[in-house]
Order: sequence, then structure tokens, then C-alpha cells
Amino acid sequence: MTDTLDAAEVVWDLSDLLDGQDGEMAVLALMDDADRQAEALAAERGRIAGYDSGRLARFMRGQAELAEVVGRAASWASLRFAADMTDPARGALMQKVEERATAIQTRLLWFDLEWAALDDAKVDELLAGDELAFAAHHLRSERRYRDHLLTEPEERILTEKSVTGRSAWSRLFSELTSSIEVTLDGRATSLEEGLSRLQSNDPAVREASAEAVTAALAPGLRTRAYVFNTLLNDKAVDDRLRGYPTWISSRNLANEASDDSVGALVSAVQSRYDLPQRWYRLKARVLGVERVKDYDRMASLATEDSRIGFDEARELVLDSYASFSPDLADVARRFFDDRWIDAPARPGKRPGAFCAYTVPSVHPYVFLNWTSRRRDVLTLAHELGHGLHAYLARPQGVFHQGTPLTLAETASVFGETVTFGRLLEATTDPVARLALLAENVEGAIATVFRQTAMNRFEDAVHTARRDEGELSVERFGDLWIATQADMLGDAVELTEGYRGWWSYIPHFIGTPGYVYAYAYGQLLALSVYRQYEEQGPDFVPRYLHLLSAGGSLPPEELGKIVGCDLADPGFWDGGLAIVEAQLEAAETAAAEAGKI
Repeated sequence: MTDTLDAAEVVWDLSDLLDGQDGEMAVLALMDDADRQAEALAAERGRIAGYDSGRLARFMRGQAELAEVVGRAASWASLRFAADMTDPARGALMQKVEERATAIQTRLLWFDLEWAALDDAKVDELLAGDELAFAAHHLRSERRYRDHLLTEPEERILTEKSVTGRSAWSRLFSELTSSIEVTLDGRATSLEEGLSRLQSNDPAVREASAEAVTAALAPGLRTRAYVFNTLLNDKAVDDRLRGYPTWISSRNLANEASDDSVGALVSAVQSRYDLPQRWYRLKARVLGVERVKDYDRMASLATEDSRIGFDEARELVLDSYASFSPDLADVARRFFDDRWIDAPARPGKRPGAFCAYTVPSVHPYVFLNWTSRRRDVLTLAHELGHGLHAYLARPQGVFHQGTPLTLAETASVFGETVTFGRLLEATTDPVARLALLAENVEGAIATVFRQTAMNRFEDAVHTARRDEGELSVERFGDLWIATQADMLGDAVELTEGYRGWWSYIPHFIGTPGYVYAYAYGQLLALSVYRQYEEQGPDFVPRYLHLLSAGGSLPPEELGKIVGCDLADPGFWDGGLAIVEAQLEAAETAAAEAGKI
């Protein structure tokens, strides 16, 4: 592997998903197999009430096998499309798989309804033994939706229409954002590259990049607003039909979190908005300006706008993981050696970074848009954390490999924090340490405070859409600026161009209500990391146990594995205290570097 800045050779190999085969025919053959399996399962319709544990276990194993087959096909098609969203053939195959998968899901909707109809005593009897341990928590969790299920004909209609409804609109939004071109230095480049240049230590570069991003967002702003409006109303209809009391209730239910507990998290973070404001006032002093502007927030405080090659980043991240657990580093190394990572920022590639769990019988894949910035190193460590979580939880099977979104960020933030610690250890120059600590504080602000502010934006737009009807581009901009200003106060000047920057964020579109999980995960992970610092090597086995458990237990029980009481209302205060300590360390470093 050549250590190029653009990581051009770091391209994933998706053939593992197709048992070494490659191409559309293998994907369609998997879907043909899935159809046959679904037909066999559908023959059990009407019999669930008479099942004993053994028979239910056999049925659930059949469902698991079906999920594996569909998951292989869907993962290959969707990951291939993410790598180039301008290729019509890739999009068509993904759509075909999605439509067939939805048809299969529709044929098996009856199970969820029959399972929900059982009384609690019958369910307790069925799940009492070990035969169903591989699916027990999943089956108990599915019953949370009992009060929100409709009749089978209604469920069939909603499921089948989702392919041409919210799923289609979400895909359109992804294609629109992936095709955005930002003109920088006379050449067209990706939105990712434009945003990454906001980290430059040159104020002229930051300002020019922000203007270029704003100009690139402007032509499609009205179209993206229409997509958002449509999905806001689609969710309002779903929530009304299913009887959810608030726009966020369905997300909280999926996260196994109560509306009250999420409200407590949001309130706790809002009550400490003084922390980001305190930081940006300090940053203005360091930069020698009266007040930073929105596009200055991520400005590097390093004296040189350094770039880093992918090989160097790889070794740094692997060394960081090895410092915590050599076994964990060995697994992480496989992502590089076995080509489970797609890194280059290419035209037509989906923006952002993510880890795809795929299916337990294969392995996860990591998706990046590498721009050779130091922040990209921490993004790599972050996504590898997701990958390690997914990989270690594979023995839990399809029902329990994944966790609720509220715990999904634990391993990623933990891995990022370990990597940051190694970077800081190796940095002795006061100015360089300040720059590194600044990145750490800004990462916490982005994850805890900015994501909470975005949750408040979502709350505002969902509420306004339901009360006022279709929202204009101007109305979206007003709500965006208002919720950002609540967090930033008078410490940051919000420019006119920033009014449209809500319009490229995919979470609002594909996973409404998702963003607070970042704050939840960050504060939880910081608390977990604090325990590692206090306990040292004795903590490692418990942490690995947590990752290996996947989603086989309720969130509160998973937290107890590593000594975290998620039911304690004061839990969030502990995480926020850690963020404040990070800020204090940066303030000390600024003084030592002679910047204030």
C-alpha cells in the first residue's frame, strides 16, 4: 500500500459478501434463495400461539438464516452504490434488492402481529429456557411496539409503499448531496473536501471555503427543502396512525429509552451551553479576533496546516488500539490487510463516513472520505471502533449483534479517545499540544453540544411542519440559526451563508431523531474511558465483554458491565464534567503556549 495523501489504493473488496462471487447475478441468486426461505416460514402463519419453546426456536433460526441471506445481498448492493452514487446500474440494483426485500418483509408481517398478541405469561414461559437465548432479548423488545401496531392489511400497505415513499425520498436526498460540487482554487471538488478546508489555519482559506460551500449548496437548496418537507409530513402521518405522542417517541422506543430519559439528557446538555461559548471566546483570543465566525469554529491552531498519509494514520491508530488491547489491535489490522475499508474521496461517492455491520457470518466494512487531515485520523479510529464492536458481537447472531443507537457510539468514541491520548503523549511542543487539545475539545463540542442543538432543530422543524404546513427555505434557515444561536450565544457570529447548511445533513432525512444518540454515546464513552484510566488493565476484559455482548441485553444492563448506571439522572453530569475538564486542559495549554 502506497502512503499517498489521497489513499487512492485503499479500496474495499466486497466479494466476501457473495462467497467470492462478484456481480449482479450472485446478488439476485441470493434473493431467489431468500424468496424460497420466506415461503417456508410463511407456511407457519396462524400457529405461533400454539408453539412451544423448541418450535419457536426453530422458526427464529429460520428467520435468522433469511436475514443473513437478504443482508448479504442488500449490503453488497448498497455499499457498492455508496462508493459511486452516479452509476445508474448500481442504483438500479440496490433498488431491485430493496424492493424484493420489502416484499419478503411484507409476507412475514403476520409474525410480529401474532407475537405481539400473545399474553405476557405465555411469552415468559416460551423465553424461560436456554433454547431461545439467541433471540430472547430481541423477542422481548419487539413487544414494545404492541400499542403502535396496526392491522395486517394496514401494515402491508405501509411497508410496501415505503419503497416508493420515505426510502425513495431518502435515496434522492443522498444522490443530490453526493453530486454537490464545490469550486475551490478554480477546480471542482467534493463537499467533503470543501468542509475539510474549514480546518485550515489560514483565515482566508476558511472564508473562501465557506463561501464556496454556501455557493455549492444554494442551487439545490429548494429541492432539498422539498424532500425534507415531504419526509417531515410522512413521519407526521405515520406517528398519527400509530399513536405516537411526539415526533421523537418512535426513535426513543427503538433506542429502548423513555421520552423522559431523553428529555433529561437534552436538558442536561442545554444547561451547559456555557461550555461551547466559553471555548469559542477563548479561541477568538487565540486567533486574535474579537469574535469567531461560524466557519472559524474548526480552525486549526497548529502553526502549520499539516497533512497526513494513510499509512501513517493506519500505524498510529493500530498502535493506539494495541496500547489498550493487543487482541483488539489484531482484529483492527484485518480491516486494512483484508480490504474491509474504502477510503478515497472520489467524485460521486457518498459524503461522510460510516461502518456497515453487514451480517454476522461475514464482517463489517468501513467507509471513509479521506482528505489527509489530522481529523481524518480520529475519524478512522472512530469508524474502526464501530467495526470492532460489530466484529466482536458477531457470535450474538443477527438478532443481537447490533445495539440501540444510544449505545452504538460507545466503542467508536472510546477508540477515538484512546487514539487522541496517544497523539497527545507524543506531542511535547506547547503550541502543538494546544492545537491537539483544541481538536479534542471541538470534537466533544461537535458530538455533545452541536448534536443536541441539531436535535433542537429537528424538534423545531417537526413541530413547525405539523403546526404550520410546508416550510419555506427561509423558515428552515430561521429555525436552524435560532437553534444554533442558542448553543453558541454571542460567542460566534453566524453569517448569512450559514443559513442553508442544515441542508446537507443526512441524519435528518434517513434517521429522524438519530442525532441525540451521538451526545448519549459520547458522554457514556467518556465515562467508560474514565473508568479505564482509573482501573487500568483490569478494565479491559469488562470492556471487551461489553463489546462482545452486542445488543443481547437492555441498555441499562449493558452499562452495568462496565460500571455505568444509565438510570441515574446524574449520570450525564459526570460526562459533562469530563468535557469541562478537557476545556480546562486546553485553557491551561493556551496559557503555557503564550496565546492568551
